[in-house]
Parts: sequence; C-alpha cells; structure tokens
Amino acid sequence: MISTIVFILLVIAGTAFFTINTLKVKRNIYLGKDLNRKDNSAERWKIMTLVALGQKKMFSRPVPALLHLFLYAAFVITQIELIEIFADGTMGSHRIFRPSLGGFYTFMISFIEILSVLAFIGTIAFLARRNLLKVPRLAQSELNGWPKMDANIILLAEITLICCIFMMNGADEVLYSQGLSHAQNLGDSSLGFSISSIIGPILFGGFSEHALHIIEKIGWWGHIIMVFGFLNYLPYSKHFHLLLAFPNTFFSNLNPKGQLTNLESVTNEVKAMMDPSFAPPVADPNVTMRFGAKDVTDLTWKQLLDAYTCTECGRCTSSCPANITGKLLSPRKIMMDTRDRLVEVGKNRDANKGEFKDDGKALLGDYITAEELWACTSCNACVQECPVNIDPLSIIIEMRRFIVMEQSAAPTELNMVFTNMENNGAPWQFSQADRLNWKNE
Repeated sequence: MISTIVFILLVIAGTAFFTINTLKVKRNIYLGKDLNRKDNSAERWKIMTLVALGQKKMFSRPVPALLHLFLYAAFVITQIELIEIFADGTMGSHRIFRPSLGGFYTFMISFIEILSVLAFIGTIAFLARRNLLKVPRLAQSELNGWPKMDANIILLAEITLICCIFMMNGADEVLYSQGLSHAQNLGDSSLGFSISSIIGPILFGGFSEHALHIIEKIGWWGHIIMVFGFLNYLPYSKHFHLLLAFPNTFFSNLNPKGQLTNLESVTNEVKAMMDPSFAPPVADPNVTMRFGAKDVTDLTWKQLLDAYTCTECGRCTSSCPANITGKLLSPRKIMMDTRDRLVEVGKNRDANKGEFKDDGKALLGDYITAEELWACTSCNACVQECPVNIDPLSIIIEMRRFIVMEQSAAPTELNMVFTNMENNGAPWQFSQADRLNWKNE
C-alpha cells in the first residue's frame, strides 16, 4: 500500500514538474515572430515520418547512424514495458499482463531485452567516440564544459537504466525458476526471457530469496526513477530533440534550398515605387520595426524551435566549408548560442513577472560575432546535413541583414559592391553603357 502511494506521488510530481518546464520552453519559443507553416500538410507529414521517425538523413554516415538506431529503437519500443510498470505501480501487482498475454508477453519482453543489449553497445560506443577516440566534430571548443558533460550524463544514465532492467528481469528469472516469486498464477516456473534467462542465474543464482526480492525491487524502482529523472532532465538538455524533432521536421521549410526570404517592409516599399496605386499596409505604431535580427525575439518561432531541437551532433559544422578551412564559423555554435540566449531571456522574464528587463546584452555581439556571420558562404551545406532539418543559415542571414541595414557595418568589400550597384546598376566598377563593350572587341 505504501509503495503504491509513493509510486502515485512520484508520477504526479514527475509529470507536473515536466509539464511546467515544457510550458516554459513553449513560452520561450513563442517569443519569436509569427510565421505561417500550416501549408501543404500532406508533404509535412511525409517529411516528419521519413526524417524524424524514419531517421532518413542519419544514414548519410552509416556507423553513427547504426549506433543511434540501437538507442532510438530501444527508447521507442521500451516504452511498451512502461505501460505494465505503471499498471503494476498503481495497482500493487507484479507483471500484470503476463497471465493474459502468455507467449506474446515473453516475446515482447525478450525483444525489449535484445534492444537493450544493442542500446548498451551503442552507448558504450558513443562514450568511446566522445571521450577516448575524440572524433573531431565531437571535440570542438563549443562543446567544452556543460555540453560535453550533458552528453556524458545522458549516456551514463542510459547505462544505469539498462542495468536496472536486467536487475529486475534477472532476479525475477531466478525467483521464478525456484518457485519463489511473489506474483501469483503466472504459469510455468520460468519467465524464459531471451537475455535474463541466461545472465540472471549467472549473476544472481547464489543469492537468498530475500536478497533476490530486494534486487528485483531495486531494479524496478530504479527503472521508473530513471525514467522520470530522464523525463525531467530533457528540458535542460540537448536531448529534448527526442520530442521536438517531430514538430521541427513537420514545420520544415518547403521552399527550395537557397531561396531566401524577403523583408515585407522592403518589398512593400519597392512595390510602392513601381506602382503608385499600391497602398502598403499601415504599420502598427506600437511595434518597433527592425530590419533583420539583433536578438532572439527578432527571430521567428521556427528558428527558436530549431535552436531547442539542435542535437549538437556537429554534422553541420563538419560539412561547413568555412569551418573546414579554419574560419571561426560553426553552424552548431550558432544554434547553441541562440538557445543559450533564449534560455537567458526566458529566465529574465521569469525573474521580472513576465516582463523582459533590458540586460544590455543581445544575441549579436555578446554571443555571435560579425566575424562568424561573414564567414558563411550561404552554401546550405549545414541545412542539408542536419538530421532534423534545422536551418542555421536563416539565422545567419537575418543577423547579417541587421548588420547591413541597421548598423551600416558591412565589410568593406560589400560596401564597394553596394556602391557599384547604386551607381552603375551592377557589382562592377564600370557603367552599364560599357558593360557590353566586350562584344565589339
């Protein structure tokens, strides 16, 4: 009875805390400007299914993709076992579904155990890649400190969770084989799970009945505590992409790569110049017009969703020609800086009763430098490589617009191009009248 009450309280507290933090993330995302991404729903569902659920873009790099698939499949399929754990915890039962499901129950738990072993292999491999092999894209400067620790924490938590599963199932196997299980009417004297039936007797065969019951309970409670701990850790971690990858891919940009957006205010000015009868929309006097983006609130909600969805895998940075040639730009850092600044703005609002108090800081300058932005070649390699369709280039373009249109701080080379376009109608330093002289040569 006491364990049931403790379990229910754990579920309520864990769910409530997760909900509160998830709503804060949602609030932060919607600090961004409005953007309509409700068109072509059929195409969006297709992209989400292939990219988020089907992991389509991961397999451009087969080895990490296969290792990630082990963890991904185990994460998804293992949730089935949670249904029984919730039922047992609430009703004070033990393996409540086994009598009714029989052999199918044994098959499903065995399948989950096999996936758990594969996930264990994948986890060890990922720990080695980060900490021993030091794969270049996983050892860059932007991952120093918390990002590296975050990745290791979640991998070690995964190992702990897997150990809890096999403690629970392994001790159960030994208890069943000895006819000592605390559950009733569960059929034969062996659970027959694929992995636990082998390692259970090896690890726990010499333990007393009392010790076996304790080990089984430690595994059971450890499993559910790790699940809720992991759930409530997600909003503070890059691993929130486990949930956000689905909406992020659904709201992907469906326009061709390389097609840039136009500022509506500038477009309206051009239309008015070309057509005197055109009446531009009346601007809201309460809204400050800004060209481009200086801070996170100047970006769209989709760009902020991108920032929270970033997995920090570094595929974008490892494919970036600017980064490869030694320039300061790292598309991954752009996304991480955007998320860090957004979290800071959210905390500022929480501390000031929902209002933002100017802290004298901004995304541009305090987090991302102009040198990083102008190193970008706008090639879209980062967009192409991202496994969850994040678009770092769109953020870079918006901040460069701000530098040019509001700060008038474009590099000298660009200012020369702008001057030539204004005076000559072309980027070159000769007039339009001379542009076709070559044909007379």
